[in-house]
Amino acid sequence: MPHDLAIQTCASSVSDTGGCCGAVPPPADASIDKGRSFRVTGLDCAEEVAILNKALGPALGGEAHLAFDILNARMTVLETAQPVPDEEVLRLVAQTGMRAKPWDAQTAEADHRAQIKRQKNVTMLAAAFWGAGLAYHGVEAGAAGFAHVFARHGDVPMPMPEVLAFLLATLCGVWQIAPKALYALKRLSPDMNLLMMVAIAGAIVLGEYFEAATVAFLFTLSLTLESWSVGRARDAVSALLDLAPTTARVIQKDGSDIEVLAAEVQIGDRFVVRAGDRIPLDGEVVDGSGAVDQAPITGESALVPKEAGDGVFAGTINGDGTLTVRATALATDTVLAKITIMVNEAHARRANVEQWVTRFARIYTPVVMGLAAILAVLPPLLMDGDWAGWLYNALVLLVIACPCALVISTPVSIVAALAAAARNGVLVKGGAYIELPSRLAALAMDKTGTLTEGKPHVAEVFPSQASAREVVATAAALEAHSSHPLALAILAHPDAKGVVAAQNSQSIPGMGIEGSVSGEQVWLGSARMAARKNCVLPEAQLAQIEEAGSTLVAVGTGETLLGLLEVRDRIRPEAHAVISALHKQGLSKIVMLTGDNPKTASVVAKEVGIDETRAGLLPQDKVDAIEALSETYPVVAMIGDGVNDAPAMARADFAIAMGAIGSDAAIETADIALMSDDISKIPWLINHSRRTMSVIRQNIVFALVTKAIFVGLTALGLASMWGAIAADVGVSLAVVANALRLLKA
Repeated sequence: MPHDLAIQTCASSVSDTGGCCGAVPPPADASIDKGRSFRVTGLDCAEEVAILNKALGPALGGEAHLAFDILNARMTVLETAQPVPDEEVLRLVAQTGMRAKPWDAQTAEADHRAQIKRQKNVTMLAAAFWGAGLAYHGVEAGAAGFAHVFARHGDVPMPMPEVLAFLLATLCGVWQIAPKALYALKRLSPDMNLLMMVAIAGAIVLGEYFEAATVAFLFTLSLTLESWSVGRARDAVSALLDLAPTTARVIQKDGSDIEVLAAEVQIGDRFVVRAGDRIPLDGEVVDGSGAVDQAPITGESALVPKEAGDGVFAGTINGDGTLTVRATALATDTVLAKITIMVNEAHARRANVEQWVTRFARIYTPVVMGLAAILAVLPPLLMDGDWAGWLYNALVLLVIACPCALVISTPVSIVAALAAAARNGVLVKGGAYIELPSRLAALAMDKTGTLTEGKPHVAEVFPSQASAREVVATAAALEAHSSHPLALAILAHPDAKGVVAAQNSQSIPGMGIEGSVSGEQVWLGSARMAARKNCVLPEAQLAQIEEAGSTLVAVGTGETLLGLLEVRDRIRPEAHAVISALHKQGLSKIVMLTGDNPKTASVVAKEVGIDETRAGLLPQDKVDAIEALSETYPVVAMIGDGVNDAPAMARADFAIAMGAIGSDAAIETADIALMSDDISKIPWLINHSRRTMSVIRQNIVFALVTKAIFVGLTALGLASMWGAIAADVGVSLAVVANALRLLKA
């Protein structure tokens, strides 16, 4: 992978030097499953990640030894950390105002639901007390007072029941943030929790109980909405990945079938999949035929025909017919299970813009607190002004400056974009690889299996002393027992069906094969084989085959040429349109890197519209080509099969693997994996990346502009605390809703 960074399941890795999701990379083998995991109540966003990193990092030997999965409120102490007992980990977490317990996958969902329910109940309780205080105010102050919530009770102090209602609303509103604010104060590390507590406490000191209650209620409401948005994204990923049924109808020795748990099915067991059923496990069809909807895995819209010998995948849907399938993988090793792991691990690679936002928020919060202090003190001193009035304005500034909406907007956008990509058969391993395609300048592509189908076929038959059918039949008889790609291409020809294998066949290394067909000695092979048999090949046809970059297969008997076969790899039908679309998207350079001969490569490149071709390359040559491109272009990607091209893919800024559904290595090697062999997903990915970055920028600009407007109003004394927090909640709702649009990409 690029820059030797490993995939790690976390939402951020925070360092003092790099800020949230900062500069210190995790160890190379960092993974959510390589260490001790804990469920942390209250772990909802990057702010909590920063707090936990600071609290636990010193004891563990550094923040790089922690990993986080915000979607599931999961913290992992990696194996590379210094040995610290679980009890000490729990104690350090408790100091931050959050609570932790050892991770239990069986109860994680129930714990999450219970936390959301508690959070919602307390928020509703705060709303109830706030509403009660407001209602009492309306009754006591009259209709005019109720119409304007700032109306006083004349010269009479606020009645105690009203004060009590607002104070109870405030208490319910701060229950989540007070412990975290206290921890931030102890460490002299101001964050949004401390910022809000200072504003609320200041309002109470000024006797503005309604203001304090409103700020507390609306802030806890924003936190509840934040948890809801994270939960919504988590549910979207879960719905995407929770596709395989939990049971399978396994065939018994007596021919009957019974329903058993999919987790209990062993490799080699046969199970029945009826029309309309989801397939529970990866396997090979041994009986029956049907058409399978593979969209949940590959994003393909059309049904894929399946018959005996074809592979099927867990989570896909059998559209018609009944299939008998032999399991080829355990439930934990299916392609779907691997996708689940990869999507869950995608949060390690945070986009640069996400890192910028969280770093900005960490600098921005203490700066704002300093400005608020200046606003509270300097004007009264210089202008002999109203201390209470300027203190109120300073508190308003603290409220509107809360970076909550700014911080949450980006991670929700990234998670939504990752889920949408996976739905479309594009597995992206993190936010960094959602962002990079939007800035892609140069793309290097392998030829075989990427621009071509990787399956040779007989393009043309040139008969000489036999009919075209006899030429193919003779070649097929000689190749009947071979698994060589050229042999498979000949055997796939319609005229090869039903051919009986040649007798006494033997291979001539580097040349071809010879044997007996119907008592006659025949042979096939390259031009060298024909020369060995003293057989003269027609120059016109030789030139035509060579010009096309195809492979020549000569078929003959003795010194007589029966005919020639032209075999070549078929170019993908969509390849030209894809390259054209990439050019229209503004890519500066598209290069083909191949180990094939220059003539073949040139023919393919010319047909599909490639800018530059480099042929006859060894793996190291491809690495050198990527390095050369990187010196000229800011972002370079490599797309290949994930095995032969692995060194070059690792050197690129990001790598895309073709057809990962059939290759474990492709999923493990690449940063982005196309689950099917559909290269049209590449332009889609670039558009999706650009749309994601556009949404993120919209959210950032909207949040900052809104805050700037309220800062101006505050300076003029026209803003109120409750209005500021209401605006902040509104911005939070707007950016979350805007981000979740990406789920429908």
